[in-house]
Amino acid sequence: MFTGIIQSTGTILSLETRGDALTMRLSAPGFFKGCNLGDSVANDGVCLSIESCTDDEATFCLMHQTVENTSFKQAEPGKLVNLEKACRADSFMGGHFVMGHVDTSVKVLAVANRETGVEVDLELPKDLRRYVIRRGSVSLNGISLTVAEKFEDSIRVCIIPETLARTNLRNWVSGTIVNVEVDMLGKYIENYLKERDLA
Repeated sequence: MFTGIIQSTGTILSLETRGDALTMRLSAPGFFKGCNLGDSVANDGVCLSIESCTDDEATFCLMHQTVENTSFKQAEPGKLVNLEKACRADSFMGGHFVMGHVDTSVKVLAVANRETGVEVDLELPKDLRRYVIRRGSVSLNGISLTVAEKFEDSIRVCIIPETLARTNLRNWVSGTIVNVEVDMLGKYIENYLKERDLA
């Protein structure tokens, strides 16, 4: 589990297809120090396990379904990736509960510069609409963000300069594909109500 507070960014060094899986090698100087094989790291919001690592590099394996459901289907060497290590029991919860189980990938519709930061409009698929509320939380490329506005088929988030500087959000333009994970609390409530009605 993660908090949605990006700790670093890494650069994709290589991508290699092996059967139905994709092996990704990532560079992030100093970020992987203290990490062990099997540790979970959110890569653009996707929870992946370390297959091998040094202090500065790590290798991850992405299964076919993960690639197809996320922005990694368009990944290429040189791409900047948001990174966050799994949180611990004593971690500071600065964002919201992010599971690393991306719901889908969506397209950035517009990016507008404002005096206090940047406004970004993104697609909102119909099947996810019920889980998103104005002033609620959403994870975009692993970044915990607040939904500023909710429209019929899109949402708007407002980005402060600090977030722009620390994440790959600074590279987003109209057409950029972004991973989205809605707040899990809504899903749990929906499932509970369905199960209760069936009991």
